[in-house]
Amino acid sequence: MKRRFQAVKGTRDILPPESALWNRVEQTAREVLAAYNYHEIRLPLFEETEVFARSVGVDTDIVSKEMYTFAERDGTSLSLRPEATASVVRAYIEHGLFQQPGLTKLYYIGPMFRRERPQKGRYRQFYQIGAEALGPSDHPAIDAEVIEMVLVFIERCGLKGAALYLNSIGCGTCRPTYVELLRRELKKVESRLGPDSQRRIETNPLRVLDSKVEGEQPIITKLPSILDHLCAACREHFEHVQRALKDRGITYQINPRLVRGLDYYMRTTFEITAPGLGAQDAICGGGRYDGLVELLGGPAGVKGIGWALGTDRFLLALSSQQSAVSAEALDVYVAWLGEPTRREALRLARRLREKNLSVEMAYEDTKLRKSLELANKLSARYTIIVGEDELKQGKFTLREMSSGQQQLLTESELREWLKR
Repeated sequence: MKRRFQAVKGTRDILPPESALWNRVEQTAREVLAAYNYHEIRLPLFEETEVFARSVGVDTDIVSKEMYTFAERDGTSLSLRPEATASVVRAYIEHGLFQQPGLTKLYYIGPMFRRERPQKGRYRQFYQIGAEALGPSDHPAIDAEVIEMVLVFIERCGLKGAALYLNSIGCGTCRPTYVELLRRELKKVESRLGPDSQRRIETNPLRVLDSKVEGEQPIITKLPSILDHLCAACREHFEHVQRALKDRGITYQINPRLVRGLDYYMRTTFEITAPGLGAQDAICGGGRYDGLVELLGGPAGVKGIGWALGTDRFLLALSSQQSAVSAEALDVYVAWLGEPTRREALRLARRLREKNLSVEMAYEDTKLRKSLELANKLSARYTIIVGEDELKQGKFTLREMSSGQQQLLTESELREWLKR
C-alpha cells in the first residue's frame, strides 16, 4: 500500500475559501500601512543564528528551545526566522537605511518558525503582519501613531471587541535596579513557582510576570510594579504616550505586568487582545527597542518601535465573529455550443479577463444544460452563452444565474452591463 503523505506536524495548508479571507486581510494591511507611509520589505526566511541570539536573547525560550537551527556546509549556524524585527534591523544596517532622512517605516507579511507545542491557532510555521519605524527620534507621538495604525487595521478588518493594554518597562538606567528587586522578591516565593518561572528568576525575571500558569497569578499580582520604579525620563515618556493616545481618542488599559518576551524591548510595550480565543487571547504585541540597532552593529542613537500581529490567531478571532467564509463568487461562466463557436468564446473570455473579471469556461464541447449546472456549482453570477445563432447576430446571451433572466447584448453592451 502506497504511503499517503501529510503536512508536517505544526504546519497546515490554507485552502480556498479560507485563503480568500487571508488575502483580504493582507490587502487591508497593505492599504492601511501605505496610508501611514510604510513600505514593504521582503526578508530571507533564515539568518545567521547570531542575529537572533544577540537580539532576541540567548536565555529566551525562543533561542534556547524553539528555533529551527542547522549548519551550513562551511560550519556557519543558520536559523529559520522565529520573528522578523531582528531581520528588519539587520537589513536596515546592511543597506545603510539609517542614512535616509526622517523615519524609515517598513512592514512585512510572511511566515515565521518556532518549534513549540502546536495548539489551536498556534503552529510551528505561523504567519505575522508587522511594522517597524526606525530613525533618530523616540518622540512619544511616534509610539501613539504606531498603536493607532494597528488598531485602524484591526477595525477595518471588522474585528470587534479588541482591547489595548499598555505598559512601560523602563530603560537601561532604571530597569536593572527593578530587575534586581524583582529577583529578590521572587526568591522569597521560589518554592511556590513552577519550573519555568524558577529558571527565569536567574535568567530573565521579567518573564515571570508574563507567566500564564494559573496557580502563579496570586503570587504575580503581589510583586512590585515596574511603574513605581521608572526613572524620571521614562516616567515622562510614558505620560506623554498616554496623552498622545487620548488625543487620538484611543481607549487603553494600563497593565503593569505586561512585558515582552524578547530582550530588546524597552519603555513602551503594548498588547492587543481579542475575544473568543480563551486565556491565550493576545493577537498583537509590540513596543520600543531603542538600542537594538547598535546591538546588532549599527550606529548609536537609532531608535525603533514596532509591532507584530499573529495572522493565524487574528483570522481565528475574526472568523469566530463572522459567518462561515464563503467561496469568492465567479463573475462569468462562458458556455460555448459547438466547435464553430469555440474560438470566439476563447477570445471573449480573454477580453473579459483583461477587464479584471473572473472567468471560467469549458475546455471541451459541452451541452448547455451541463454548462449551466457547472456554472451554478461554481457560484457564477452570470453565464454568457456563445451559440451559432448569437454569432450570426454579432451578439451574446447574458444569463443572470440567480434569476434565470436572459438578454441578448452586443459585446460593448455586455462589457458595460458587467461593469455596472
